[in-house]
Amino acid sequence: MAELQKEESVQLYQEDADNSGSTAGEAKADHEESNIQQCDEGKEAEDATNKDPKDESGASNTSTSSTAAAEKHISIQAQLTDLENLTDLDETGKKLCPLCSEEKFKACYNHKLRRHLQNLHWKVSVEFEVSGKQSFCEILKESDTNVQVLPNYSTPQNSDSYFSCKMKTNRQLVFCALAVLSEERSPLECLDAFGATGIMGLQWAQHLCSTVKVTINDINETSVKMIRENCHLNHMRVQGENDDSEGEELDEEPLSTIEVTKMDANVLMHLRAFDFIHLDPYGTAVNYLDAAFRNVRNLGIVSVTSTDTSSLYSKTLNVTLRHYSCHIIRTEYYKELAARMVIATVARAAARCNKGIKVLLAVALEHFVLVVVRVLRGPTQADESPKKIQQLIHCQWCEERVFLKEGSMLEENLYRQLPCDCHGSMPGKTAVELGPLWSGSLFNTGFLRRMLFEAVQHGMDEIQPLVKSLICESECTTLKQFSIPGPARNVRQVLAKNNLLFPVGKRKMQEGAGNVLKRMKSEVPVEHPAFYYSIHRHSIRGMNMPKLNKFLQYLTEAGFRVSRTHFDPTGVRTDATLAQFKSVLTKYSVPTYTTVQTGGHSHVSEEVKLDVEFASP
Repeated sequence: MAELQKEESVQLYQEDADNSGSTAGEAKADHEESNIQQCDEGKEAEDATNKDPKDESGASNTSTSSTAAAEKHISIQAQLTDLENLTDLDETGKKLCPLCSEEKFKACYNHKLRRHLQNLHWKVSVEFEVSGKQSFCEILKESDTNVQVLPNYSTPQNSDSYFSCKMKTNRQLVFCALAVLSEERSPLECLDAFGATGIMGLQWAQHLCSTVKVTINDINETSVKMIRENCHLNHMRVQGENDDSEGEELDEEPLSTIEVTKMDANVLMHLRAFDFIHLDPYGTAVNYLDAAFRNVRNLGIVSVTSTDTSSLYSKTLNVTLRHYSCHIIRTEYYKELAARMVIATVARAAARCNKGIKVLLAVALEHFVLVVVRVLRGPTQADESPKKIQQLIHCQWCEERVFLKEGSMLEENLYRQLPCDCHGSMPGKTAVELGPLWSGSLFNTGFLRRMLFEAVQHGMDEIQPLVKSLICESECTTLKQFSIPGPARNVRQVLAKNNLLFPVGKRKMQEGAGNVLKRMKSEVPVEHPAFYYSIHRHSIRGMNMPKLNKFLQYLTEAGFRVSRTHFDPTGVRTDATLAQFKSVLTKYSVPTYTTVQTGGHSHVSEEVKLDVEFASP
């Protein structure tokens, strides 16, 4: 097997081989074979028995092939330092790559050569070595689930099985959403369309057991192999495998059965129907939305994780227009802008499949944007969702914003809809039209409370503060008192009492599904105000503003609805206009200089007075 792997590696890297002369090739082959023996000590015994004597011969006919094999195998190193030792990176001047020809990689300086060796030779070669022997795998543990990953698991460009520890919050939020859905119907057919290491699907099967039927899909062969091995690592059976072959490794009964597929995600979602679908490609998910809504069952859930933060957070506007058909600019509320843009794209995709959506959750953090929606089948629901997609008018001077109101007649001056008067006092075009964006609510309070209950039940302490802040934000309140049902109270019994449990897999709306829709219509909460203001962004120069919690109390006393937001730690979500927001902020801010002593201080006092007058309504 070791000899076959060497021959395959020679073929994989044949294009990068430097075909040198026979005399130089023999000398270099001897030097490189000694490096291989130092790096692969575990394979010495096997190489000694299976080694071809032709590799050591100095004949001119075989010198080129042996040199190519040695050059390619020398890049399979366990450490990057072993690869850097092939050339002296301490010397100044330009150097050639020891493993590439001059035509493919020209001479460059040390920092570029080191990056070239790391990205092109070391990581790719380690990945090939791991896929052949699985000797460099690392085992990580998250939420009582073990997964083995490749050494370069944190570099998605060079790894087939990408794993990010920073996405733990995203995985726990998706799990809580699935746990809430599992209380409504059982068993659930859920799909992790982009498995990578399979960590998310394994957590579903391990914690929810028989209430879910998990399918983990990936189109990459290395990832599929890794997912199967991770299933065995967590004492789970892979559907379709021979039980006798794995029975020797597993001493206990398998906790669950997982279906692992190697298929394009669009094809799989077109072929089969699911109750829960999670999309988490590396980048944007717009290419998979149509297929996701094609066969998802009624009142099922679709969760979408988008990691293309450069286009979502207004850094590459051309990519934003290409993927989301949306025009945006960088604003103080850019994270909520990104969440509303993704929801609008999801709503349009659902409407094309004759379905509507109800937004359950929208979270935008540093590394991702997560949107969880419930699917409502039928033309009536499909017609209602696009009505909540509207344009946004944004003032470029004071950053006031408002959704454009639809009317039967054309409005000559759109600036009149803005609460501010910047258009009358400033020359030129003072506002821009952004969108189309989702103008409806971003949260469902009842669903979030049930998510909090599931997070407590499954011991996910890390996301409980986030879910609590989302509940406060959805209700637009500063109260942090939550009524969590105790362990003796069974959620399934409460749902059954209210006729919220119904069978799965039927296209027509059952009686239970109708009760769910009636309950949704009768218990429509008051929507939270759109967008938020940053207290630091609108602070007044020369004034000491109050603490954020105190300022929230002042706004509440003034008669406004107010809450904090997870989008911005200094943001305040309120139904007050920007002028009213600044008025309260000015009222309770204390000037930095209270007395005028010098001429310089007098100028500061005058500037403070001017700022206060400008901020007051």
